[in-house]
Amino acid sequence: MKDIKWDERGLVPVVVQDFKTKDVLMVAYMNDEALDLTLKTGTAHYYSRSRKKIWLKGETSGHTQKVHDIYLDCDNDTILITVDQKVAACHTGFWSCFYRAWENGWKIVGKKMFDEKKVYGDKGSEK
Repeated sequence: MKDIKWDERGLVPVVVQDFKTKDVLMVAYMNDEALDLTLKTGTAHYYSRSRKKIWLKGETSGHTQKVHDIYLDCDNDTILITVDQKVAACHTGFWSCFYRAWENGWKIVGKKMFDEKKVYGDKGSEK
């Protein structure tokens, strides 16, 4: 972990990619504790900047991410992880958080996998 260039808050951005489809699912952040938990458990843990605490991806929804590989970029300041995504990555119900494309305005192009209100109620996302 000493090779990682953590930012001033002790965080590093993490790009999450589906192991099979190669879809980019989401971008999150890790601190050293989240990375350590991810390495020890084989399941993705992140640091929530809004709640200021560690969260296990899927702890609320059950939509977990089993980690396959972890890569560090050439500048040592971004991590890429490949995962087996269960159900969907996005708290809004889409497979990927990148479900909109610019086509003279933002157009939904992704696949909705679940109704977020049924999973999260009115509380919002697990982030």
